[in-house]
Amino acid sequence: MKINGPNQTNFNPYQNHIQKQMDLKKNTKQDQIEISNEAKKLLENDKADPKREAYVQEIKDKIDSGEYKIDYEQTARKMIDFWSKQ
Repeated sequence: MKINGPNQTNFNPYQNHIQKQMDLKKNTKQDQIEISNEAKKLLENDKADPKREAYVQEIKDKIDSGEYKIDYEQTARKMIDFWSKQ
């Protein structure tokens, strides 16, 4: 003789709650983002200038080869000028 207690295999007391959650997930809308044309133009303007990129690459190459020399006096002058303006 087989006796089934309160823990039957096909009995789930939370089934209604789970079903409601599944229905809510089906009915919800996904978030979307739209970028305006003005914002796209601003992003294009942020691209680096080719002359500037070449200059930076030249400095990187000099640093890698050990040929780059720092002018400490000019650096100090620019720092003083920057901080004295504020």
